[in-house]
Order: sequence, then C-alpha cells, then structure tokens
Amino acid sequence: MARKLPRKDVVIVGLGWTGSILAHELTDAGLDVVAIERGPWRDTATDFNLAYAPDELRYAVRKDLFLQPAQEAMTMRNNVSQTALPMRDYGSFLPGTGVGGAGTHWNGHTWRFFPSDFVLKTHLTERYGAERISDLQIQDWGVTYDEMESAFDRFEYLCGISGKAGNLNGAIQQGGNPFEGPRKRDYPLPPMQMTYAPTLFAEAARSKGLHPFPTPSANLSGPYVNPLGIAMGQCTACGFCERFGCANYSKSSAHTTVLPVLMRKSNFEARTECEVLKINLSADGKTATGVTYVDVNGEAFEQPADLVLLNAYGLFNVRLMLLSGIGKPYDPSSGEGVVGRNYCYQTNAGTQVFFEGKHMNPFIAAGALGQTVDDYNGDAFDHGPLDFVGGAGLNCIPTNGRPIQYRPVPPGTPRWGAAWKNATKQYYNNTLTFSSQGSSYATRGNYLDLDPTYKDRFGRPLLRVTFDFPDNDVRMSNWISDRMQEIANALGGKQSVVAKLRKGWNSVPYQSTHNTGGAIMGTDPKTSAVNRHLQSWDVPNVFVIGASAFPQNAGKNPTGPVGALAFWAADAIRNHYLKNPGKLVEA
Repeated sequence: MARKLPRKDVVIVGLGWTGSILAHELTDAGLDVVAIERGPWRDTATDFNLAYAPDELRYAVRKDLFLQPAQEAMTMRNNVSQTALPMRDYGSFLPGTGVGGAGTHWNGHTWRFFPSDFVLKTHLTERYGAERISDLQIQDWGVTYDEMESAFDRFEYLCGISGKAGNLNGAIQQGGNPFEGPRKRDYPLPPMQMTYAPTLFAEAARSKGLHPFPTPSANLSGPYVNPLGIAMGQCTACGFCERFGCANYSKSSAHTTVLPVLMRKSNFEARTECEVLKINLSADGKTATGVTYVDVNGEAFEQPADLVLLNAYGLFNVRLMLLSGIGKPYDPSSGEGVVGRNYCYQTNAGTQVFFEGKHMNPFIAAGALGQTVDDYNGDAFDHGPLDFVGGAGLNCIPTNGRPIQYRPVPPGTPRWGAAWKNATKQYYNNTLTFSSQGSSYATRGNYLDLDPTYKDRFGRPLLRVTFDFPDNDVRMSNWISDRMQEIANALGGKQSVVAKLRKGWNSVPYQSTHNTGGAIMGTDPKTSAVNRHLQSWDVPNVFVIGASAFPQNAGKNPTGPVGALAFWAADAIRNHYLKNPGKLVEA
C-alpha cells in the first residue's frame, strides 16, 4: 500500500533539461513543485571534480552516467514479423540517468530546426506532391518556426551558446548558416576558435561551392553570465564532453545553467533515486491525481498533485503514458492510436581521411567544436530529380583524441599486434573524420509499445522498440555519402573511407542517442498524443515535454528544439492553463 503524501501544485517526472526549466518557470509563478528523479543527485563540484572527471574508463567505457538494463531494459526488433528481445546492454543509444539526465553527457550541438521542418508535410506536399511522400507518415508539428523563435532564443541565452548567426531578421550574414530560419539576435557568444581538422574541412567544402559555418556550441567560447545570474567559464578544449560531465563549468547543462538557482527555492523539492511507477488517474480517467513512486528502499508513495509534467527521456515519457493508460496506444496494422506513433531516430554515416604529416592534434577538442555544412540538409536543396526527401548536415567535429577508444586506422589493418600498434602510432595524429547526421522520417511500421512477454523488476511490461531505417532514409543517406566522397577527394590525403548506410538497424553498436517521437504533438487528436502546447488531449492536467513530441526528426541534434519546447510549454502553462485550467485546444 502506497503511503499518501501532502498534495503539491506540480509534480515533475525527471530532472533533466526540461524538468529543470519547467520547475524554474513554475516556481517563479508561485507554485509548489516537486521533481521526482529515479537516478542519483549529481553536482559539478562533487561529481565532476577535475581530479577524476576525465576518466575515460569510468565514464566512456563503463558508462557511469548512463542507464543500466538492470534498472530499465527495452526490447528491440526491426519489424512486426520478428520477436523482440531485451537488450543486455545499451548500445545503439545511451539514455542518461540521474539529475541532469542526458543533458549531462551530451556533446553540446545546439540547433534550431529549419522553418520547413515544423510544417514538413505541408511543405513537401506543396513542393513535390502528395505522392512523393506517400510511403511516409510525416506530419506537421502544430506550431511554426516563427512561433517558436523566442523560445529558441531563450534557451540559447540560458545556455550561452557559441555561434554565428546566418540570418538576422531576414538578412543573410557572412560566415553563418545561410539556410537557417531568421533569428531576432545573434548568439550570446561568438564561435569557438577552430582547430586544424575543421579548418581543413571548411576549406575543402568551400572549394566544392558549399557554405561551411561554425557549429553552434554549448561549449562556451568565453566566460558568460546567463539571465539567471549563473556564471560559466570558457571551454578549455580538453576533449572530455560526450559521456562526461564538465568539471570546468563550461558545457551548458541543467547543472551549470538552472539548478544553482532552482535548488535555493523554498517552493521546490527534488527527490532523487525515486522511480515513478505510474500516473494516477481519476475514476473517469480524464484527470491525473498525481503519481505513485518507489524510493531507494523500495517503499511506495503516492504524491498527489494538481498538475503532472512528464519530463523524462522521451522513450520513458511514452512508456509511462502506456503504463498509465493515457491516450490510445498506436496500432501499426490499422494505423490508429497515438501513443507510440511515429518513433524516429537519426540516419548517420561517417568518413575518414588518412594523411601523412598533418598533425591534427585530436586531443585538443570539444563536443561541438567544429564546422558544419547544411547545403544538403532538410529541403535546403532541390529534391525534384531525386528519389528521396530529407537530408543531412555534414559535420567535422573532432570531439576527442582519448587514449582508449580513439584509435583510427585504415581498413585492412590487423586488429592487434605490432602492425596495429604501428598504424595507431602513424594515424592517431593524421586522421580527419567527418560525418553526416541525417533526418529520420516516420513510417507506419516504426513505433513503440509495451512488450507482451518481458517485464521489469516491478512486474511492468518493458518498452518495445520496433524500428528499421526506412527505404527513403537509406537512399537519402547513400546520396549524402556520395557528396561526402566529393569533399574527401577535395581534402586529398593518402586514403579515404566513406561509409554507406544499409537497411537493418542494429541495436548493438553505438549510433546516436537521438530518439524521437512516440508522444507526438499536432492539431488532430486522432494522429497526435499531445496538442500544440504539449498538453495531453485525453488528460488535460498532464503535459509531456521532450523529443517524444517530435513528429519526425530532422538532420540535427534534438536538444535545441527540446529546450525551446520546454519554454514553449512553460509559457502555455503560466499564461493560459493556470488562469483557466482545462483544455488549451479543443479537438
């Protein structure tokens, strides 16, 4: 029997990027807020101390900051004809756990999606015709870029993003991304100082008529004080971003941008190492009454609340909705239902160019220190004569030269022994890597649901992921790989290797922690789980914030839009819902 606790105004599930932003905004509005986080408390000074933060074995190899299958596993398959099996270890993607969530260990790429990405179905239908996208299940978001612009701006200034505007109020800016949507003001900090490899990449890209620009980075190019009065330091290019917390207070995260203010508030409480089991509903199922959770000792509690916000990692938002009976589960055979619909990922490929005597010094690096080309991203180019839609950003961002896992060698090199050692020595400093990060477009057969066989330690069904790369996305990625070969040829070098994506998603090797969809936003309750304000169509006092809301994924990292959606939802709650609780949008 769960012990019932005193009521709160708001209960937040998950204290990562979105949970921290929503908690700050709603406590500022005078509400009494509690956040429930299943992982441990983490703080920069105590958990990412300079003495041990750059520990590759602990954090990169043994995955200290990541969710372990013993805590929550998932089952995986490529299509409905297969039997899904549980992961013994997370591989293809690595969900975070603990305060800060996945925003603790990210690299720091901070993007705005293109204006066309938010109205993708309408845009592609008008430009190429409905038949062109008939094998896809893409949808408009229900909001536009122009509506979201101020929310993007707020997130970028909260973080102190380093970058160069490409479009200021409609005027294209030299040195920025000419394909981006118009922004009201430039980034809060100038771009990071480029290292050798991105500089070479940019020169080669320009020689092919492309438009490289500095990657927008949450690794700070200089000291910064954000709008909450929190001071951050300049990135030292130590090369320990992805899979690591930042000991230098120079990578934007909830720890370095929000929590130092939030944790001082008397009307905020964080409960860590507590796992939410379900969202409790009224007898008619139309109102959330709070949540039930279990603490580290296994004791169950009921936390009543007037407002329930799901701010967990996107996959877990979806699972909690399914476990709690919020929204109709998606059925791929009929195409009906909304929760689990339009699960998408990221469609990537890589390129290596091997040189002699170039001295790349890869250890001087940061997670988002590099150059990007968007000429082939989204619908920035004409797809008329092509057999696909979508595209990819090309990124030369040498994130690290760490001693255990950074061992680039040409194909054919033995995997061990003297020849491998000699190749490692020769190419450690002489390899340039760049990659494509491609869009992932929804299809009827890619979705999330509850597994009928496997259960967790509490007896709840595991989340089942059914996914394979759509044919459209495979064709897109392979065309992009041909463009990468052209840049590799322009770079010269002794040898180049350009990968090409093949059908058959494999859940074992790491690819990207950019999982999107499953609780998507939209204007029609028959095809979306939440409305344009991230409010559940079925249970109006539940809001679901995160990449789970994306109807499909663009060729960019999702964190920028996720942060913007947090501010977008917070504005809707503060300025509309609290004044008149109930449905913000009528179906």
